[in-house]
Order: sequence, then structure tokens, then C-alpha cells
Amino acid sequence: MDNNLAIKAENSKTYLGFWIYILTDCVVFASLFAVYATLHSNTNGGASAQMLFSMPLALTQTLILLSSSLTSGLAIISALNKNKNKILFWTLATFILGTIFLFLEIREFNHLVAIGDSWRESGFLSSYFVLVGTHGLHIIIGLIWMIVLSFIIIIKGLTIKSMKGLVMFNLFWHFLDIVWIFIFSVVYLMGHMGL
Repeated sequence: MDNNLAIKAENSKTYLGFWIYILTDCVVFASLFAVYATLHSNTNGGASAQMLFSMPLALTQTLILLSSSLTSGLAIISALNKNKNKILFWTLATFILGTIFLFLEIREFNHLVAIGDSWRESGFLSSYFVLVGTHGLHIIIGLIWMIVLSFIIIIKGLTIKSMKGLVMFNLFWHFLDIVWIFIFSVVYLMGHMGL
């Protein structure tokens, strides 16, 4: 009985710590959105968001990331059903979708730099690259997390610790989806409309 209480207390502390981390990340992204909102019209005579961003590409990225959120959720359902192979399958699907999303984001950055619209050109572009790049860095962390988590599940199976890792990863990944929806709305959609 005491052992079960110790496990529950440990899980409570871990989840509390993780929620505190998510809240600090909210503050970081809120700050980056505030900077972007302040500088989005500071183009230094260069191209604006309306001229630079491709709505079909941004929409494709959004659909890919939202699909990865679905596959991530299916991994949790598989874990609840204690199906190790399905957990690994859905985690792999999430990893592939996350990698495609990251590839498209890097390709967009490379395209902007190639046409002379790098982060050095204006306050608008600096804030754009930092905001979207910070989200991309979080995607990279999520991809690494999936690799490590998959190896743990392959080697040790589904344990309390790996289940906790899977739940926290899902919270992290869904958080990134929410941040991306804000990026899509504020940066791409409003930029496309010239707001």
C-alpha cells in the first residue's frame, strides 16, 4: 500500500513539474508573439508577409501537424490497450509526419534566405525567424523524444515509467500543435490578408 502511494506521489510531482514547464513555454511563446506583433509591419522597405508567405504551404504544414496529433493520440489509445506494436506504429507515424513538417519549415527558411529575405533584413523577418524557428526547435526536441521513448518501449516494454513518458510527450506534442495554430493564424493567415 505504501509503495502505491509513493508511486502516485512521484507521478503527481512529475506531472506538476511538466505542467510548470509547459506554462513557462507558454510565457516564452507569448513573448515571441508579442515581439512579432510589434515588429510585423517593420519591413525596412522590404517584402511584407503578404508578399513572402505561401498559404498553400502553411496550410499543408498545418494539416500535417494536426494529423501527427491524431497519430500521437492513437499511440496513447494503443498504450491503454497495452498493444506495444501499435504504440510503436503510431509513434513512427507521428515521427514521420513531424519530420515532414520540419523539412517543409526548413525548406521555407532556406527559400527566404536564398531570395535575400533573411533574419538580418528587417525587424519583421527577425521576429518571424525567431518565432517560427523556436517552434521548429521544439519539433526537433519532440522528434528526439520519440526516438528515445520508442527505444525504451522496445527494450523494456510498456512500464509505468514509459507510459508516463508517453503521456507527457503527448501533452508536449499537442501543445506544439496549439502553438502552430496560433502561428498559422497570426503569422500566415493575417499576413496573407495584409493585417
